[in-house]
Amino acid sequence: MKTKKNIWKWIGIAFLAVLLVAAGGIWFIWGNELRSLMSIKQLSARNDEHLDGAVYEMKISGDYYFDEYLEQGGAANDTELLEFVTNKITKGLIPMTIEESDIACSSFTASTKDGDRLFGRNYDFSQTNTCPVFTDPGKGRHSSISTVDLQFLGIDEKNGVSSIMDRIKCLAAAYAPLDGINDAGVSCGIYMTYQGSGENAIGTDQNTDKPDLTSTTMLRMVLDYADSVDEAVEMIQKYDMHDSAGTSYHYMIADSTGKSAILEWTGDTDASDDDGSARELTVTYNDTDATSGASDYQYITNFIIKPDYYDNEEDMKGLDRYQRIGERLKEVEGVVADEEAAMDILAEVGRRTWKNDDNNGCTVHSAVYNLTDKSVLWVGNEHYGEDAYTFEYSLD
Repeated sequence: MKTKKNIWKWIGIAFLAVLLVAAGGIWFIWGNELRSLMSIKQLSARNDEHLDGAVYEMKISGDYYFDEYLEQGGAANDTELLEFVTNKITKGLIPMTIEESDIACSSFTASTKDGDRLFGRNYDFSQTNTCPVFTDPGKGRHSSISTVDLQFLGIDEKNGVSSIMDRIKCLAAAYAPLDGINDAGVSCGIYMTYQGSGENAIGTDQNTDKPDLTSTTMLRMVLDYADSVDEAVEMIQKYDMHDSAGTSYHYMIADSTGKSAILEWTGDTDASDDDGSARELTVTYNDTDATSGASDYQYITNFIIKPDYYDNEEDMKGLDRYQRIGERLKEVEGVVADEEAAMDILAEVGRRTWKNDDNNGCTVHSAVYNLTDKSVLWVGNEHYGEDAYTFEYSLD
């Protein structure tokens, strides 16, 4: 009898040992991913009456393989990017999703009365779920805070992050920032440009012998590696750009010195800009921006600012928002009282306020990045001044 008990005892011990070894192996292989999954938490809930999406927060552990992504030459399209992310993050076991869509937004730079440099950004879209994402990849790379639209990761906008599979999809968040700041005081953002002479926008799709970047992975590269605007531009010039989702974008980058730049890949004119492979990069710095007429600040919406690109103003999407932001900045000569004052400018051109004739969307998030003290004032779904929807973060 004792012999049988001993046998079962040793079987139990052996079974437990196998489980521990298996658990240890899983943690060894996916430890960073598991920590990232467990970090996801909901900050505010979906509200259909107000067209609010839910807001989440996430901290990504580990280096998310971005060094390896660049070492392999990046990716020339979403399919190549997804193949890399799936193979690295889930070891090929679970397909990942990264998409891009219409991003009709506004941004500007300004200074505070105390001399801090700010980068403000509105993300205009339809009802969707968003997530401030924290990264600290180490290996000589910068930590950062960025914002991700979870719909682009395959998260259903109605159900949000409601299952373990949804959490797994969020592991690709590092590859899909819309805007952000790093601990060197560099911020960046992405904005639609509607380029092409027909009804459908034509994405930039360069094809030289340079390595490749897609839209949001370019932003990730800036956040991870750039110490300044100049360094960011120098890095970007070494890559071919490939816009995703069959549309076109331009970008703004700023740093704590007050320098900023708008990066645009274009042909000669809007009427002839139908070959995405033939476009070339134009960099417009804040002290050379003839459209804004300002040297200490810069702003951007959804049209190309390159001089003589358009034949008429009707094709300049977001020109009215651009002009209003310019008016407000010129009134104060680019110097606002503080982050709240910068947020007030974003609120004024928020989608629910600003000529939203179709009444089907909102400004999903508004962020004011302080490039001097590396902090963030973040508001979800146009709930300006409401504590339950206002979040403050710091990289220090």
